[in-house]
Amino acid sequence: MHDTPFVVHHADDFTYLDEGPCDASHPPIVLLHGLLGDLSNWTDTIRCLANAKYRVIAPVIPVYGLSLSQTSVPGLADYLDGFLQRLSIDESILVGNSLGGHVALLYALDHPDRVAAMVLSGSSGIYEAHIGTSTMRRHDREFIRERTELTFHDPVHATDELVDEMLDVVSDRPRALRLIKIARSADKEIVHDELSQLDMPTLLVWGNNDVITPPDVGEEFRDEMPNAELHFIDKCGHAPMIEHPQEFNEIMLGWLKRLAEAPSMASMS
Repeated sequence: MHDTPFVVHHADDFTYLDEGPCDASHPPIVLLHGLLGDLSNWTDTIRCLANAKYRVIAPVIPVYGLSLSQTSVPGLADYLDGFLQRLSIDESILVGNSLGGHVALLYALDHPDRVAAMVLSGSSGIYEAHIGTSTMRRHDREFIRERTELTFHDPVHATDELVDEMLDVVSDRPRALRLIKIARSADKEIVHDELSQLDMPTLLVWGNNDVITPPDVGEEFRDEMPNAELHFIDKCGHAPMIEHPQEFNEIMLGWLKRLAEAPSMASMS
């Protein structure tokens, strides 16, 4: 895990950040990173939301930490359920990027009464092109760099450090097996036919240049979800909160403000 400027908390088997005031007038915002992400992906978003007086919680998603039999998207949704129960959080706003969005979707389908709203960005669950597969040339650094750069519109974000981390993952057999197992589970756990059940307010923030979950995936989420709105960010790939954190945060803050002012949200307080 990359260094983070925030205090890292530990409770049982859970590792997480918890910033901002515990204001009962807003459900806490829970940030879920992607398959190859970590808590540092959310640094700017955590700071922005905490400064705006929201309680923000970001757990480590244990992609490589569960047993092989539990390693799946539903297994991670169960992990999220245990985490929220451990923190006594009965209702939250889930924010998920990529795999984190897929975990949020499965959790919301199982516990719709516990999800006040969602923010999805580059979420899997309909279609996703994988940067890691069983045919990956695991020890070819330039190949790993090329695949890592697909995450971003601007390849400058595919730093040497990130490429080295990816190389470490795919070169380590237990972690590589879990990477493949999660990718296969994401392919299997398609939620398209269930999206109409998710009527909570949902914000979709998509990169216009996302090649992993292309813009038409965001449009499909918008069309199938009863209460969703979609925003695109230009010159942006699969991780808007990393490539364009200021624009991502501004879109989310504006949406949260409108959400809080909506009469239907009075019951959230």
